[in-house]
Amino acid sequence: MEKVRVRFAPSPTGPLHIGGVRTALFNYLFAKKHNGDFILRIEDTDQTRFVENAEGYIKDALAWCGIPYNEGPDKNEKYGPYRQSERKHIYKKYADALVASGQAYYAFDTSDELNALRSTAEVEKTVFVYNNKTRDTLNNSLQLSKEAIEKKLDTGEKYVIRFKTPKNQKLIMDDMIRGEIVVDTNTLDDKILFKSDGLPTYHLANIVDDHLMEISHVIRGEEWLPSLPLHTLLYEALGWITPKFAHLPLILKPVGKGKLSKRDGDKLGFPVFPLNYTNKQNNEVSRGYREDGFFSEAFINMLAFLGWNPGNEKEIFSLEELTKEFSLERVSKSGAKFSPEKTNWFNQQYMQCLPLEKIVNEFKLQFEKNVAGHTDDYISKVIGTVRERAVFTKDLWSLSHYYFKNPSSYDEKAVRKQWKENTSELMESIVNLLMEIKEFKSANIEEKTKEYINSTGFGFGKIMQPLRLSIVGAMQGPHLFDIMEMVGKDNCILRIQNAIDKMK
Repeated sequence: MEKVRVRFAPSPTGPLHIGGVRTALFNYLFAKKHNGDFILRIEDTDQTRFVENAEGYIKDALAWCGIPYNEGPDKNEKYGPYRQSERKHIYKKYADALVASGQAYYAFDTSDELNALRSTAEVEKTVFVYNNKTRDTLNNSLQLSKEAIEKKLDTGEKYVIRFKTPKNQKLIMDDMIRGEIVVDTNTLDDKILFKSDGLPTYHLANIVDDHLMEISHVIRGEEWLPSLPLHTLLYEALGWITPKFAHLPLILKPVGKGKLSKRDGDKLGFPVFPLNYTNKQNNEVSRGYREDGFFSEAFINMLAFLGWNPGNEKEIFSLEELTKEFSLERVSKSGAKFSPEKTNWFNQQYMQCLPLEKIVNEFKLQFEKNVAGHTDDYISKVIGTVRERAVFTKDLWSLSHYYFKNPSSYDEKAVRKQWKENTSELMESIVNLLMEIKEFKSANIEEKTKEYINSTGFGFGKIMQPLRLSIVGAMQGPHLFDIMEMVGKDNCILRIQNAIDKMK
């Protein structure tokens, strides 16, 4: 295979949707599997929709996801610059070359003229299309004399450059995901390549940049599939080698119909962006997966399965494993339904398998004040006892708070059920028992307590349930004697005495 070079080319018009992140991920995986290069290019030719902080957001999102680019704005600019706005001096000569070869033309039609044609077509219940059937009758260089064209250009009359789509041609294209695609060129319109504002359209800039940056494979979203015929024709017209194309399936709404949007996330309560995003125009904050507590590894693992599968039952993959297993041949043609529940499931799996040190660091960042004074070793042991029940790091506090703070209140329902008339006296006897235990280890505490219960005949429920309530504050938590060893002898005695006082 030739040197693999792929690019992710977002427009800085707002926050990066998870569909865009998925496209970046698949490009990255394909490049790394084939020892190729992954390039970031900012396609900012649409200045009317440009958002100032969007490029920074894109870079931050890719960094958090752990999918760095080899080349991009301000990084290893071997084929730079990598912002299209800084490349606008490049494109005009290619548009002019297409005009000179007769494969593009100047169109001087005004907006009013085109709107009038559309209105007339609407009245006639047809649709006006600027194509090989209409172009010879319109205000363009195809039906003007050379002198008339030069006069219009010399006087500064506004124009656009349109591609002259070939007539009566069967265009046969190959997509690495969808296979052979055949299009009749008579169904295509003559797209604008160069605008009156002196900037290229997406189509021309995209083709020129991909060629100059030696892009070997174009892996992009399904929404660009209608552009494939024009892009293929442009490569042919310019005499360039056409890269291989692969169009990824859409990410669908949870209901399975329609493209996933921000509105779906707002309605159903899940983010559709990798990071929080603040709209500077109205200060509206959109939720991000990072701030919602997702691990970047889980987020990436989830995205990989939106449209791709490894061909077996395995679902948990590290980025290195994804790189090894990924292939475009296993990418689906049909849309991939997004599932918030499955996304949570991935995060829960990573809660179990990520290094404990990483979980501890995240936990300490979120609950710094609550765990102050406790060693990392203690915190690690605590998290080790509860993390199997957590989906997010933030869940760990509700599952483990009693390891760090003595209960100040008690579950009312449990109190009514477990704290009987003679329970305080029984708990006093447990305090006396605990005072006599020299080696305050879980197994030893359990052995002594069970011996006591068996010798008195009170029954396990009458002592163990209120004992848990005293130590934890509720009927929750892992093995009680493990908890007691962790919080320590003095603390256990204090907690039981506090509970007795509170119940009085």
